[in-house]
Amino acid sequence: MNVPTVGADDDRRITRRTVLGGVGAASLATLAGCFGGSGNGDASESVPDPISIDEGKECDQCGMIIGNYLGPAGQSHYEDPTAVLEEDRPAQFCSSLCTYMFTFNNESEPQVSYLTDYSAVEYEVDTSTAQTTISRHLEGDAFGDVTGLTMVANSDVKGAMGESIVPFSDADQANEFQSEYGGDIYEHNEITQELVSSMMSGGM
Repeated sequence: MNVPTVGADDDRRITRRTVLGGVGAASLATLAGCFGGSGNGDASESVPDPISIDEGKECDQCGMIIGNYLGPAGQSHYEDPTAVLEEDRPAQFCSSLCTYMFTFNNESEPQVSYLTDYSAVEYEVDTSTAQTTISRHLEGDAFGDVTGLTMVANSDVKGAMGESIVPFSDADQANEFQSEYGGDIYEHNEITQELVSSMMSGGM
């Protein structure tokens, strides 16, 4: 199991106000990839809405307590969750990396996967400690369908697993984040198992 490097206790933060909305969501709605997603298919085909994650919940990939860490969180909804989790509930994750790795490691494809959408929240970046971190948001309306998110990977901002993928539904906000904190821009369908594995091994 990976050892976490970023906790949830922060004293001083830099607050960044972000604009609500999902400019990038519409243009990427058809990119379902291996994570399912609502896409633009038959209107009768519905996917579950994101849930609020309990802070005490264990990550279904690595076992860490989700509320104890900072950065993006994730969740995946399956048509038959008992085939994946042996429980009738969505899979829930402490990080964007764990969300992707769980899907890559399982044959069953989720109906939809969600990650924290930093375009939908008023987030905070803390630069006061050795590792720059971004706030954690676990309420249901803080999550966005991965197929509509623009990702900033390998920036200076860390998450629960060290290196992080920070998602935005507004591509302009993703570009602004990259300009300030570095990293590389990816769309959902460009995130590979090789990329995630390299980030998980290199970030710890």
